[in-house]
Amino acid sequence: MTGVESIRGEANEEHGPGALGTFLRQLHKNRLGVLGTVLVVLVFSSAMFAPLIITHDPIRIMVGPRLADPSRDFLLGTDQLGRDTFSRVIMGGRIPLLVAFASLGSSLVVGLALGLIAGFGPRWLDNLLLLFFDTIRSFPGIIFALAIIGLLGPSLGSVIFVIAITSMPIYARVARTQTEALRNSEYIAAERSMGASTTRILAVHVLPNVIGPLIILVSMDVPAVIAVEAGLSFLGLGVRPPTPDWGAILNDGYNYIQNTPWLVIAGGIPIVLATLGFTFLGEALRDIFDPKLRKEL
Repeated sequence: MTGVESIRGEANEEHGPGALGTFLRQLHKNRLGVLGTVLVVLVFSSAMFAPLIITHDPIRIMVGPRLADPSRDFLLGTDQLGRDTFSRVIMGGRIPLLVAFASLGSSLVVGLALGLIAGFGPRWLDNLLLLFFDTIRSFPGIIFALAIIGLLGPSLGSVIFVIAITSMPIYARVARTQTEALRNSEYIAAERSMGASTTRILAVHVLPNVIGPLIILVSMDVPAVIAVEAGLSFLGLGVRPPTPDWGAILNDGYNYIQNTPWLVIAGGIPIVLATLGFTFLGEALRDIFDPKLRKEL
């Protein structure tokens, strides 16, 4: 029985508010999970409503207040071009979230499909796909990223492509392992004897049992992707100026840290908060949906 099914079973037995209510009750008892949820909601809200929160145009260059300290007009000071740091931090949160969900979403879809095919298909196809997964994973991540970005050029699309390609084999292997464990189960054999097609078996019986662990993996990979995106932007290999981005703000702060520490602080704090939030939330989801790792309620 999967973690989702166990939660549904508990809800039915207790005649409670249903699976969602049971999930929220379990999440409420996980203090780090609640903290992670609050941080994730904070990051999402600031990114979604950024145009309503910012106080200045984040790319407007102002000659006067360069590298200014925080004040009533500039809450986090200004950078070397006189741009409002607070507005750039708020708008900059959109890029890491976009990269994380675009890259991990695409790698999840492709990896899940290939994993189902490898786990349920013929042995020769399974071996061929495993060779493909191992080939991609054999390249060091940073070297692979530098090579791809060197060929395609620094851009948001290049960062998304690199992260999606390097993440896909992990999800594909997990999906393959889960599918192989299910393909010889009794209810799958019963479905086959009743004439069910392979597509129906995969979509109705295998996919619901495979997708749960993958979603938990994705939620725990978001912090790593945010860090990778910020690192590439810090090196000048991510989004191009003047687009606001946390990594680019850190790079500016590093270059002018002797003049003011506010740029480094402003660029580093949101990365730390987003990383902690998604990490705590991912661990809480793992504890809730994985019966082997669930904490005592």
